[in-house]
Amino acid sequence: QVQLVESGGGLVQPGGSLRLSCAASGFTFSNYAMSWFRQAPGKQRELVATITSAGGATNYADSVKGRYTISRDNAKKKVNLQMNSLKPEDTAVYYCTRLRFGAPDYWGQGTQVAVSS
Repeated sequence: QVQLVESGGGLVQPGGSLRLSCAASGFTFSNYAMSWFRQAPGKQRELVATITSAGGATNYADSVKGRYTISRDNAKKKVNLQMNSLKPEDTAVYYCTRLRFGAPDYWGQGTQVAVSS
């Protein structure tokens, strides 16, 4: 069965960095594009970043462009999200998703990121 397990969340001060990781299993990882979404309290879920199956192309929400970097290691079946220059408005639960025909079909359980002084 498909499993996506996020890790790396936590509490960080504004301006700090965190690296999220998502370990995938139960499917041929290298065949699928992957994305990170986030959901802040009281807000709609937001697409943060996407990476193609081979990692050759990425896309970012305007709100994180220049600060976040999505990457993947197909040999290790992991997708990562490096988050720099974090702001309080980045506080959210972050979810790793598998994409099928451009839409998420499996989600991880999420990892909490809190940016606060």
